[in-house]
Parts: sequence; structure tokens; C-alpha cells
Amino acid sequence: MAFKSGFISIVGRPNVGKSTLVNSLTGEKISIISDKPQTTRNNLRAIITEKNYQIVFIDTPGIHKPKNKLGEFMVSTATNSLSEVNGIVYIYDATEKNIGPGDHYILEQIKQIKETPVFLVLNKIDLIKKEDLLELISKLSAEYEFTSVIPMSALKGQGVPLLSLEICKILPEGPMYYPDDIITDSPVRQICTEIIREKILNFTNEEVPHGVGVEILTYKDRPKSNIADIEATIFCEKDSHKGIIIGKNGSMLKRIGTSARIDMEKLTGGKVNLQLWVKVKDDWRNNPGMLKELGFRKN
Repeated sequence: MAFKSGFISIVGRPNVGKSTLVNSLTGEKISIISDKPQTTRNNLRAIITEKNYQIVFIDTPGIHKPKNKLGEFMVSTATNSLSEVNGIVYIYDATEKNIGPGDHYILEQIKQIKETPVFLVLNKIDLIKKEDLLELISKLSAEYEFTSVIPMSALKGQGVPLLSLEICKILPEGPMYYPDDIITDSPVRQICTEIIREKILNFTNEEVPHGVGVEILTYKDRPKSNIADIEATIFCEKDSHKGIIIGKNGSMLKRIGTSARIDMEKLTGGKVNLQLWVKVKDDWRNNPGMLKELGFRKN
């Protein structure tokens, strides 16, 4: 059997489960997960390699109405990913019975892409009734002729293997773009940045919005040891947010650092010495220089 390969873009509104799906596909945590929208900020590639195929999934930021330059970057990153791929996975939150303006906008973007297979993934089916699922499939199928419709619970792994099998049907013959033991082309430094941001989002609840950025200042492996020294700065937009992130007597910052270090050690397979600092940078999400410094560049 000939080897097949290709690139598949994953799109959808914020918080529909794109990052959960990516982690479920790879069996590893390479994309951060939060119950807050707009968690993913850059395209991230997850690589699935089997005996007869290699699929490179591109996890994109949730498509939403931007409120600042960072938001504009995120939406541009997501919509640009629709071109020059072999297929598109459109994830819809199955708990949403009616198609809202955000999903109508995404569908309009998809309709502009000609001759590219589009797979509809109805995620979170474990939270709805079967009759509601069938009604939703009917509504969405009336909007667009999808290549395939896959009901799924990405969190529980239900339906996830079927997605790869369906995608394989449309993949062209091609090379193995990455070694078969690689599951992402994102550098460890970038993943560590995202791990820290995930902990802030999860531990601070609704107190600190998405005005948080993280910059890895240094990442050094100690000679002749299995220890990495990592120093990072957390940027926020208000003094009140800085106080929340640090917490009483530094308790919150310690909690963030401890949890991030555990995930980093799982990622690197070694010990991590993590040092964190918090700085206020007013309105950094509208500062082109800061956005570039933190790695948000146009593709």
C-alpha cells in the first residue's frame, strides 16, 4: 500500500475542544487546555504517524471577533490556515443547539475554500441526547456539504480514531514529512511558555482575563546532568492582576510554578528548575513590538 501524507487544519469557535482533540490524537499534552475561550494563540502542529500514513494537524486559535491587535493576529492565523491544506476539520460544540453568528462566520470562510474536503466534528456528544445530535447534524448539513460527519467526545476519546481513518481516505500519496517519533514541530521552549500560561488561566479562574503573556528569558541544560534551568517573565496589564498572579506571600505564583514544572518535567524527561517573575505592561496586546517579542508574528 502506498504511503499517504498531508496537512489538515482544525478550526472552530473558541472553547469547542480543538486543543483537547489535538492532545487526544497524539496521546500527549502538546496543546494547552483551559475552560476559557481563546486559549490557543498560535498555530500548533500535531503529527500522527502510522505505518501507511502521516497526518499533520494544525491546531488554530478560535475564530472570534477581535478586540485588540493580539485578537486580530489570532483570527488571521486561524483563517489563513484554511488555504493550502489537504483538508479542514471544523469542530462544532454539540451542546449548542442553534448555529450562532460565530459559526455562521466560520462556515462562510469555509465556503470560500474550493475543492478542499471539510470534515465536521460534533464534539462533546457525551453531554447531549441522541435525538438532539441527529437534529444538529441535519441543521449543519443543510448549511454545507461536508465530506464526512463525525460525532465525538474528544475528552473521552470517543470517535477520535474514526477521524484519522476518514481523513486517510482523501490524503494523496506523499512523503513522511517528519520522523515517525515526532508528535509536534513546536520547540520545547514554546511549549513551556504555553504550559505556564495554561496554569495561570486555570488557577486564577475569572479573576485574570486573557491579558497575560509569557516570555521564556533563558532555557539552559546543565552540562553532564539531566536538569534544565528555565527563567520566565509573566506579563499582565494591571497592577491588580499582578497581585492576583503573585498571591498572598507569593502563594499563587508558587502554585503556578510548581504545576508548570511538573508538566515541563514530563515533557522533557528530566528535572526542571523554574524561576518566574511578574511584570505589568500596560495594553501590551495592542503593542506590535511586544507582540513580536512574545512570538506573535504573521505567518
